[in-house]
Amino acid sequence: MARKQTTAGPGFDDTSTAVVVGLNAAIVTIAEAEPRTLVVRAPGQWDALPFGPFDPLKHRTMDVGLRRWVQDQTKLDLGYVEQLYTFGDRGRHRHPEDTGPHIVSVGYLALVRAQDMGENATAQQSSWRCWYSYFPWEDWRQGRPAIIDGKIAPLVGEWVARATTPALKARRRERLDLCFGLNGIAWDEEKVLERFELLYEAGLADEAAMDGRKNARRRLGVAEDAQDVPALGDPMLHDHRRILATAMGRLRAKLKYRPVVFELMAEEFTLTELQTTVEAVMGQKLHKQNFRRQVEKTGLVEGTGRMTTKTGGRPAEQFRFRREVVTERAAPGVRVGAPVRGRSSRAAAR
Repeated sequence: MARKQTTAGPGFDDTSTAVVVGLNAAIVTIAEAEPRTLVVRAPGQWDALPFGPFDPLKHRTMDVGLRRWVQDQTKLDLGYVEQLYTFGDRGRHRHPEDTGPHIVSVGYLALVRAQDMGENATAQQSSWRCWYSYFPWEDWRQGRPAIIDGKIAPLVGEWVARATTPALKARRRERLDLCFGLNGIAWDEEKVLERFELLYEAGLADEAAMDGRKNARRRLGVAEDAQDVPALGDPMLHDHRRILATAMGRLRAKLKYRPVVFELMAEEFTLTELQTTVEAVMGQKLHKQNFRRQVEKTGLVEGTGRMTTKTGGRPAEQFRFRREVVTERAAPGVRVGAPVRGRSSRAAAR
């Protein structure tokens, strides 16, 4: 019997697999010099990004749907929002013998000023958490994180050694070195997603066990051998840690060519506060004088003539963002210079 064609057009029919479109928000702020993301948690579950389905009968656009879901779940009204990526791999939200609709998620990045957090996002099951609790290897502000050489390099190295061919082993080794800055290769702060994907492929992320990967070294957050398999960051529900990693990489990259950092700043701020915010996002310490010269040279800020003592010590001048700079140049971002390394970034032994 011929398939009944729907009004969607050629290629669509009533026997097609059902697909649900979900909306996920990585909402970021800077509070007490830490980058924090808003998460929700149901009893007995891992942290999750605020999310909900897109309903074309209720939501005129996906952006409208996202804002409504976030407001319902967290009591937070979003300002700056941009779409990140569409995540649609089979296996997302999947359970054994699952025959339900396939879920495709559209991820978003939203930026919120610390003073706008207030009491808005105090829904019973929502909280702000430092994003480095999910990705501890990304924070280089106190030097090279010990977890890279002490845990990640050896564990991923075992996965490299299990490669079935010399060519595959070489490719895996190259990925490990490029992602985590080993064997003389410089650290690239933008490769947040690539690093998480490598840990997932190697079976070292808790989410790999949740998704049923055969090589997963952990089982739903409980190690088979707790002495040999340490936790590598806090897990998140479904693929929400992957979405958050995408948001982190996007923000780190965009900060360099668009003035998005000022979406995280108060109307007036000191240059120290601006530098601290950039360092929190980038996960690295910056040279104070070089940073200030670059900011002032690009014309991104201008002094207000007002002084403040809220940072302690001597009074500091307050600045504001020059919004007209957006029309003056094509790429008015914060140029991040060479980071200040507090400790040796020695390469891990092969």
